[in-house]
Amino acid sequence: MILEAPKVSIFKRTRMIEPRFRFRAVALLSVILVVGSSLKAESAIGVNWGTLSFHKLKPSTVVDLLKVNKIPKVKLFEADPDVLEALMASGIQVMVGIPNEMLATLSSSTVASDLWVRQNVSRYVVKGGVDIRYVAVGNEPFLSSYSGQYESYVMPALLNLQQSLAKVNLASYIKLVVPCNADAYESSIPSQGAFRPELNEIITQLVSFLNSNGSPFVVNIYPFLSLYGNSDFPQEYAFFEGTTHAVTDGPNVYYNAFDGNFDTLVAALSKLGYGQMPIIIGEVGWPTDGAIGANLTAARVFNQGLINHVVSNKGTPLRPGLPPMDIYLFSLLDEGAKSILPGTFERHWGIFSFDGQAKYPLNLGMGNRLLKNARNVQYLPSRWCVANPSTDFSAVTNHMKLACSVADCTTLNYGGSCNGIGAKGNISYAFNSYYQLQMQNSQSCDFDGLGMVTFLDPSVGDCRFLVGVTDVSSSSSRPVHRWVIPWGLIMWGFWVFVM
Repeated sequence: MILEAPKVSIFKRTRMIEPRFRFRAVALLSVILVVGSSLKAESAIGVNWGTLSFHKLKPSTVVDLLKVNKIPKVKLFEADPDVLEALMASGIQVMVGIPNEMLATLSSSTVASDLWVRQNVSRYVVKGGVDIRYVAVGNEPFLSSYSGQYESYVMPALLNLQQSLAKVNLASYIKLVVPCNADAYESSIPSQGAFRPELNEIITQLVSFLNSNGSPFVVNIYPFLSLYGNSDFPQEYAFFEGTTHAVTDGPNVYYNAFDGNFDTLVAALSKLGYGQMPIIIGEVGWPTDGAIGANLTAARVFNQGLINHVVSNKGTPLRPGLPPMDIYLFSLLDEGAKSILPGTFERHWGIFSFDGQAKYPLNLGMGNRLLKNARNVQYLPSRWCVANPSTDFSAVTNHMKLACSVADCTTLNYGGSCNGIGAKGNISYAFNSYYQLQMQNSQSCDFDGLGMVTFLDPSVGDCRFLVGVTDVSSSSSRPVHRWVIPWGLIMWGFWVFVM
């Protein structure tokens, strides 16, 4: 997930999608019936499985978590071999992602695309293997903040990859898609939805390609970001429980931001002649920590409302009775190693915490009444690193900066679950986060005598002091610091203030 500064319009959101499907009028009814039955038959609630975590569970543990919760589809941001191996014979349908940074190479060389497909697709799509259904080529490559740096690579990469899939007889089974950010289109009301003028040519090429190959359009929709970035955004409009700020658009009335956003895309696609193109929601969700409005209650209300809305098959005003093909919740697990440049809530989108424990009751509509926790998770010993109460903390600032530049301290941010635990609580939280990241190495709790190990859980209310896990994947030993924004530098003023 990549964030863009939110726009004022309640219909334009950071992540969106594009157009397709032109039919003769005489065939329109049959086409609608076919598309409608397809959407209703295949619509499912999947999840995004990101792996930018300091404390990675074994992929096999995560796959078991998916299965025990009857989650039928998962979206990956890269072709991690450990993850793909764990998904073999699971019966879970998979969307494999290709990072934007790889698009240039894949667009310029069929040798490179052939190699990528062999290494990451065809070797797994075998009897008893991984059920890969989609390859996501890039992730929001048309984001306006990228200033077009990836745009020229998208179509050549798609064409090369399609050719590579054909060489291994998978082109008709595995569909190529391009997840788009909602800032790809603009409008004041849904019916006026249109793609950004500078994207018209590339989007037209893209949806023509998708249409020719039977692929859906993938869009990421985030009502939370609209609320987070715009103080004038009506809060209840972000949810699904009714609003006093309903938006009237001709004969249609919109009671929530999701429907308004979705139909803005439908209208934009229609303007290009692809109004019937199937749409998948690649990312949608609500964070639980790290910012005002990011909390457990709001996340539960939003996600449950979204799921109920989708499985009801009610659809939207422009597509009545036709919900999205699939929806992938963002996300499965918290990712404590993600960049916090967009906001400190970025590490807290999971419906499960980093260790696979459900954060709140949620019915996914899969037959389970509540989420079930990950099984057989192996934790480090129950001990924590806290501030030594008998020492002088006048020199603690640099130690806290160090700890939080490496570990995750985002719950201490304003609006976070640990924001109100006091100065010494802040110190203890920072020390413990670093201590657990270092697998409870005794020296990592020294901090020049300012830290001490305790066997009493220092958690306070909703502020949870974590204990690390030991059943980590082999890939989790790979460096993760390259993804981390220097939190200590960002929070310099905060630490000085609390001290």
